[in-house]
Amino acid sequence: MSSLIQTRRRLLGLVGGTVGAAALGGLSVPASAAGLAPTPTMRGGANNYRPGAPVVDRIGGGGFLMTGTVRRAGDGAPLPGQRIQIWAHTTEGHERDPESHGATLTDDEGRFTMDMPQIVPAFGQAHGHLAYDSGDFQTVFLRPVMSSPRDTTLHVDFVLQPA
Repeated sequence: MSSLIQTRRRLLGLVGGTVGAAALGGLSVPASAAGLAPTPTMRGGANNYRPGAPVVDRIGGGGFLMTGTVRRAGDGAPLPGQRIQIWAHTTEGHERDPESHGATLTDDEGRFTMDMPQIVPAFGQAHGHLAYDSGDFQTVFLRPVMSSPRDTTLHVDFVLQPA
């Protein structure tokens, strides 16, 4: 299982790097990225989801940084203004607690950032939950597992398919 997660992370990093390098270089997206597939929902991603969690500047006292990007399937174009909900079991609360949930919006480059309390293991794994749930694109629930419970950041990328 661990090698599957590492392989997927490596693949996402390679695809993201290709798209990012093309954008930074002022080039069009390469043909290999033109067919960028949508991110599938992960099993367990919707656990303790709270529809309509408020957009907030941070969750709790902070100290852990959740980051990521949101792109359109196919051409990999960044998607500004998209709502990403984030929740987790942290040093300040359980993932089912309303105060452990918050949402953020992507910037002009499709990036998002949320400062939140340190994620701690729940059911034996340190993991976060993220959801795209705005409605313009198909809903996606993710449950990425951290490499170590001592990690203080987690980066997650979404590739969205129009609804």
